[in-house]
Amino acid sequence: MRILANDGIDAVGKQLLENAGFEVDTNHIPQDELAEKLQAYDAITVRSATKVRQALIDGCPNLKVIGRGGVGMDNIDVDYARSKGIAVINTPAASSLSVAELVFAHLLNGVRYLFDANRQMPVAGDTNFGGLKKAYAKGVELRGKTIGIVGFGRIGRETAKIALGLGMDVIYSDLFEGPKTLTLNLSAGINVDVPVSQVDIQEILTSSDFISLHVPFTDKPVIGVEEFKILKDGVGLVNASRGGVIDELALVEALNSGKVSFAGLDVFDNEPTPRKEILTHPKISLTPHIGAATNEAQERIGVELAELIIANLKK
Repeated sequence: MRILANDGIDAVGKQLLENAGFEVDTNHIPQDELAEKLQAYDAITVRSATKVRQALIDGCPNLKVIGRGGVGMDNIDVDYARSKGIAVINTPAASSLSVAELVFAHLLNGVRYLFDANRQMPVAGDTNFGGLKKAYAKGVELRGKTIGIVGFGRIGRETAKIALGLGMDVIYSDLFEGPKTLTLNLSAGINVDVPVSQVDIQEILTSSDFISLHVPFTDKPVIGVEEFKILKDGVGLVNASRGGVIDELALVEALNSGKVSFAGLDVFDNEPTPRKEILTHPKISLTPHIGAATNEAQERIGVELAELIIANLKK
């Protein structure tokens, strides 16, 4: 059997598949050529770049498994594929810690102006060092502040654990009833249960010093024009979930007015060509959709994906 890893797969995962007797092709096939060339494969793995929609599924009756390396499967018509007897799998746990750590990279960037300081130091650091020092001298600490987490799945919970470790208060909202405590692993054999509070989205918006979003995109932004009006003044926002969860144009206005002190964005409305207003804004910390892009996460994703594919194709 042949497997197309169209958006790549970690070498360890590839080796596991080959050891199980499968042929693995990691050469990327452009989206407009997939309908024809996917005929030669029994399974396909994707990340966020490749789309597996109904038309492609109908055109490839040979497909037995569709694998998504990562959490969200909004680039796959999951229900339709499963209605056709195709197994659809993903790896929701493998990248959680990496995404959560990136959230805090953005938060620490924001509260200490690191992203803008790094832009300005090469330009004016030799002639205006004192001026820059004064401009960035009003940072704040995360300890003692409240972080509101929207969406309390695996990534949201990992984000909460880091926040608790830094001495932050955690409130969260979710569609389902969640835990009242999280267990922190302080060191070998030492675990501590720390309280967290589930609240409604309204309280997240009005009470949080910082907000981190971990939800799929639906039909409208979680934080849009009306929601920006009720945010706590000076709030910091981080979106490492999906583009469109925050209304980007409303975000720019809120940053310009001072309603929002800074934003950290790993995902964008118009990927792979984000708006210029977003890319050039001095109060936005930017990364190019790399939440799960650590060596450790990629290996975990590759291994988990390989094991799931093997289990399904060997049935």
